[in-house]
Amino acid sequence: MPKLRVHNLSTSLDGFVAGPDQGPDAPLGVGGERLHEWAFRTRYGHTMLGRDGGEVGADDELLAAGDHGIGATIMGRNMFGPVRGDWPDHSWTGWWGPNPPYHHDTFVLTHYSRPDLTMEGGTTFHFVADTPESVLKRAFDAANGADVRLGGGASTVRQFLAAGLVDELHLAIVPTLLGSGERLFDNLGDLPGYRVADMLSTKSVTHVWMTKQ
Repeated sequence: MPKLRVHNLSTSLDGFVAGPDQGPDAPLGVGGERLHEWAFRTRYGHTMLGRDGGEVGADDELLAAGDHGIGATIMGRNMFGPVRGDWPDHSWTGWWGPNPPYHHDTFVLTHYSRPDLTMEGGTTFHFVADTPESVLKRAFDAANGADVRLGGGASTVRQFLAAGLVDELHLAIVPTLLGSGERLFDNLGDLPGYRVADMLSTKSVTHVWMTKQ
């Protein structure tokens, strides 16, 4: 059966997946870029940036694996952009330029309606205000038998974890402290129904996989 998967979700040692004060000049919050340095050192990370070279090995393979077998994506509004509240207009089209890296239907959770946005390369952003269960059903329908990837931010992942909808959660624990920002596991207790399935440490991060029991 198709799964809802979280891949390469980078978190600091003190549990933050983004820094504070996200904005146009700090998409990941202040200091949040440190959480992703390991990824952009890899060959796959270089490819995403349009560069040659990059490191190979486990980090590279795991970063690439996050895009394999995915037919749709769900993300929170904060991951789509820095605009808050009602949309003043439709000029903001995401952080990724005219050709986003998804190339499939991508569902953006928001309380404020907006028409679908079709981009180059096959990505269509759907702006949805619905329960996690309903959004996931739409995403599975759009994925046409493939898996669905759940992106950030922290609040979005928490909602789907709390509802028991995440099948696989892959964290990359980065050896750094942020001190503040967006914390992943707030108000989730000990995550009943999930267990740590595997761990792998590289020179850059510690990968941890959680699955449903």
